Amino acid sequence: MGLSSAMGSFLFLFGLCGLCAGFIQGNCTDYKLQFERVFSVPGDMAMLNSTLVSPDVFNFTTVPYNITWYESDTNQEMSTQTGRILIRGETLWFLNVTLDDDGEYVTIVRTPSQCYRQVTKLVVDLPVTGECGRPRTTEQTLISGVNDKLNCPLKEQIDKLKSYNITTSFMWYRGCDPVADGKEGTYTYRDNLLMIKEVNVQHKSSYTCTLKFTLGGITGSMSDTINASITEEYCLAPQLHEPANEVIKAKIGSSFNKSCRVFMPSVGPCSAYISWESTNPERVYKSKERKWSQDVPSKGMWFEQLLLFSELREEDFHINYTCYVYSSRGNTKGYFTLLPADQNIILPIGLVLGGVMVLFTISVIIYYIFKVDIVLWFREAFPLLYSNKDLDGRLYDAYVAYPQPSAVGFSKEVETFALNILPQVLENVCGYKLFIAGRDCVPGQVISNSVEENIQASRCLLLLYTASTFTSKSYASRTSTNTNKISMSGDCSDNSESKTNDNSNCTSFDVSDEVYPDTRQQLECVEAMHRALLEGSLKVVLVELEEITPAQLALFPESVRHLRKKQGAMCWWKKQTTRKSWRMCTGSNEDQDSGYNTQLSPSLSPSSRFWKEMRYHMPVKGRRVVYLEKTALLSL
Repeated sequence: MGLSSAMGSFLFLFGLCGLCAGFIQGNCTDYKLQFERVFSVPGDMAMLNSTLVSPDVFNFTTVPYNITWYESDTNQEMSTQTGRILIRGETLWFLNVTLDDDGEYVTIVRTPSQCYRQVTKLVVDLPVTGECGRPRTTEQTLISGVNDKLNCPLKEQIDKLKSYNITTSFMWYRGCDPVADGKEGTYTYRDNLLMIKEVNVQHKSSYTCTLKFTLGGITGSMSDTINASITEEYCLAPQLHEPANEVIKAKIGSSFNKSCRVFMPSVGPCSAYISWESTNPERVYKSKERKWSQDVPSKGMWFEQLLLFSELREEDFHINYTCYVYSSRGNTKGYFTLLPADQNIILPIGLVLGGVMVLFTISVIIYYIFKVDIVLWFREAFPLLYSNKDLDGRLYDAYVAYPQPSAVGFSKEVETFALNILPQVLENVCGYKLFIAGRDCVPGQVISNSVEENIQASRCLLLLYTASTFTSKSYASRTSTNTNKISMSGDCSDNSESKTNDNSNCTSFDVSDEVYPDTRQQLECVEAMHRALLEGSLKVVLVELEEITPAQLALFPESVRHLRKKQGAMCWWKKQTTRKSWRMCTGSNEDQDSGYNTQLSPSLSPSSRFWKEMRYHMPVKGRRVVYLEKTALLSL
């Protein structure tokens, strides 16, 4: 029995020695001691992770392998111990670190044909008495005056726990005081980051990030402490302004360039590297990188590089051109897509619209200058477009009202114009039919009836007047009297009789005890203005036989002044020359030339300017048989 026991012990020791010899002297590729140490304190959890399971070592996705952990001092293989040690593949977890755990640990990865060896060191320190942080700290710098962040060094552990689908919680401490998420609007948690708003010198301190989780049935934590210092110099992440992921249209065959512009908010030295991705380096060039500083509105550095096309071709379009920006504070990129330019329809449209505007302007100017000639030609060329005025039941084209003999404003020139010149042109040449008082009124007819009936039978009224027609005091007082108060018993006689007897035109007027020899003119004016201004049933054409001064115009009846201002008046008195065109009179005398002479007759040709204007204002109708004789007197 004793011999057997001794033999068994001997064989066990022999096998163990052989195993150790194989471990130490085996043909394993040695990756030595990892540069990164793992630091911990008693009572915390610690994670040792081997980097042998990596595509840089072997193809672990296709080649089978196994992992073994050993204590370096004893060469003893390690295994999971409840509440103490947990092994998950390439990761060795210490669930409750003690001072005895301080040391080196060996990872052996074996494949069917290879063996790999790596050493990882765990350093266990006692906490410093009176301090809340860890004895081993990392240094991080906060930039004064901007929003900055602290990065917890436990990100590798967090990612590993997430791969196990283990929930974690995070807590930050400033010195010994906990920092709540959103505290004072200054601190914000974001993953493993502590965001700090508007950093200042008061934020210089030690910060501890503590990760809490449950693993292997044990709830524990691990922490790391950061010494945060404040600096006035900073360099923030690059901000790409161009290209802005845009579409640009360009013309085939043209040269083209696009800028990659980057701004980096910074104080002090800052650098960035720009790189354009181009598919055709033969015709596409890159300029030298240019940089310049900026102080307002924010301090920083600009970096720019141009992408240059000597000539755009078909193959250059429908391609994304990307600008990459690299810096120590982060990377970014932007692109633009080249498309062929659309046909420029703006220029043809602009030319068409411009031509239309020019044509319209010229047409308006031509119409304004030759309005009368155009209208008269149109009436003559297209008479069928106008209704037959002969069917409207009216006998006359125009009623001619003028100062009668013995009336205010009467003169031989006025009578000659009304009884000779006007009929000679309008009736004999142009074919119009006129009613002229003193020539066409029925003898013995009451004046008021004659005026009303013949105006009613006329399509328009030609009101002839001189400077003195409406300016007498007696006329002004009489026009203000209601015409219904006038009792008229006289009659009208032939013009030849009026020449021998000044009072035969209107035989008697019984208004109180006073006689008014120009009553017919008053009635004509009142009736015409009433129909023109109030009823709108009669067109009144004003014909000035002599020049009217502003002082004389002020004495005119308000209705006449209003009509004159509204539509103007035809001025017979203005001289007609080949160098000065006829002009309409307006409400003001600013356009009147004081050098014009009165009582000068223009040409009697219907093609002269005055008679064209007269025909323009006359009713529209076809030519009738020339009226050669004076209308016969109606039988009683």
